[in-house]
Amino acid sequence: MTIAVQQDFKGVTLAQYDEAVAKMGISPGGPHSEPGLLFHFVIGTDDGFRVTDVWKTREGFEKFAREKIGPISREIGFSAPPSIEYLDVHNFNTAG
Repeated sequence: MTIAVQQDFKGVTLAQYDEAVAKMGISPGGPHSEPGLLFHFVIGTDDGFRVTDVWKTREGFEKFAREKIGPISREIGFSAPPSIEYLDVHNFNTAG
């Protein structure tokens, strides 16, 4: 089932987010090669940043979180793990 994943990172800067995605080999505005990721965006918040993704499956996201997000965010020094909310996606559209 397609899901949206909202992650709120508190006490972390957008510069640290930029460093994390660079370590993952992801270019801002460019393609993301992680299998199962359909869409990704990030916004700044008053106390950190929020990432919102749409994934083909929850398992795909959780594998990526376990193998990439967790280790890289700890390496960079994120202050705490994010709060995560999962949402079932009824429909989504793409430009293509």
